Amino acid sequence: MPLTNQQIELCDSSTWDFSDLKALFLNCTLKPTPQLSHTDGLIQISKTIMEKNGVTVEVLRPVDYTLAFGVYPDMTEHGAAVDAWPQILEKVMAAHILVLTTPIWLGEKSSVCTQVVERLYSASGLLNEAGQYAYYGRVGGCLITGNEDGAKHCAMNMLYSLQHLGYSIPPQADAAWLGEAGPGPSYLDPGSGGPENDFTNRNTTFMTWNLLHLARLLKDAGGIPAHGNQRSRWAAGCRFDFPNPEYR
Repeated sequence: MPLTNQQIELCDSSTWDFSDLKALFLNCTLKPTPQLSHTDGLIQISKTIMEKNGVTVEVLRPVDYTLAFGVYPDMTEHGAAVDAWPQILEKVMAAHILVLTTPIWLGEKSSVCTQVVERLYSASGLLNEAGQYAYYGRVGGCLITGNEDGAKHCAMNMLYSLQHLGYSIPPQADAAWLGEAGPGPSYLDPGSGGPENDFTNRNTTFMTWNLLHLARLLKDAGGIPAHGNQRSRWAAGCRFDFPNPEYR
C-alpha cells in the first residue's frame, strides 16, 4: 500500500535510527498464500513505514504452516507427527517487534490467531540470559480488519495476551479498519474506502512509530532491568523486598 503524503513526510523528517531492529508480522488470516488477504493490506502500511526507516521486516501467514495444537514449543516431542511452530518461534525470538494481525469472525479474532497465541504461550516459560521470561525486552502490537463489530474486543484480548507473555506494549498499540456491518466490501475491495480512511491511517501510523520508539528505547537500555522480575532468582529464594516474614 502506498503511504500518504503525511506518512512520507514523517518518515523523511525522522532523525531516529532503527536500522538494527527486526519486526515480524504474523498475518492470522484464514487464507493461505497467495490468496488475497485484506488484513495484509493494512499490514503493508505499517511494514512500509518500518522499511522506509531501515527496519528488517518479515510477514508470514501461520496458515501456510502445519502447526500442531498444544502448549509446548515443539509438539513433535509430545506425540505430534508434524509441527512447524519451531520455525516460526525462531523468527519470533529474533524479532524486536511482533505484530499480531487478524480478521474478525463472529466478533472474535480468527481461530488461527487463537492458535498462534497458544503457541506463543508455549514458550513463555523459557528464560533469557538474565533469568527473566524470554519475551522480555520485546515490543508487541496488533492490527485488525473486518466488516463487523469487534475490533476493540479483539485488540484487548491480543494485547493482554502479549503483555502477559512478557511483551512491552506502547501507547496506541493497535489499529483497525471496519467496513459496514453485514455483507459488504472488505478492506482491499474497490470502493471500500479502507485504504483512504484517515482514522485507520492515523492509528496505523501512530502504532507503527510507537512500536519503533519503544523498541529503540528497550534495545538501547539492554531490555527491561533485571531486578525484581527474575524467575530464576525467585526460585533460588530471592524475594526482591516482598514482605514475607519467612525471608526477613
